[in-house]
Amino acid sequence: MTDFTALAERYVAAFDEADPTARKARVAELFTTDVRYTDPLADVTGHDGVAGFLGAAREKLAGFEFRLHGEVDAHHDRARFRWQAAPPEVFAAGAEPPVVGFDVIVTDGDGRIAQVHGFLDVVPAL
Repeated sequence: MTDFTALAERYVAAFDEADPTARKARVAELFTTDVRYTDPLADVTGHDGVAGFLGAAREKLAGFEFRLHGEVDAHHDRARFRWQAAPPEVFAAGAEPPVVGFDVIVTDGDGRIAQVHGFLDVVPAL
C-alpha cells in the first residue's frame, strides 16, 4: 500500500531540488516514464517534461521553498493535497505564502506517480 503522505512530501521536495541532475533523478524515482503532468501553466509528459517543468518553476520562483500544506487525502490509487511556495522568511514569519496550489496525483501499481492534475489557488503577478 502506498504511503501517500510520504509520496506527497517527496513530490513537493522535488520542486525544491536545485541541482538539475539530482532533480532528474528524483523525477525518475517518483514518476512513471509516461507520466502526464497538467496544471494551468504546463501540460507535459515523461521524465524530461516533468524535470523541465520543475526547473522552469524553480527559475520563475527563485528563492522560494515549496512545502506540503495540511493533510493528504487519499484512496485507492489517488491522493489530493495542498502545497505552498514562498521565500523562507515568509514561512518563518507565519505570513501567507504568495503561491498556493492543490494537486491530485494518480499512482500506478508500484506507487509511482502516473498523473498529476494541478490547480493554482493563489498566484502572484510575476
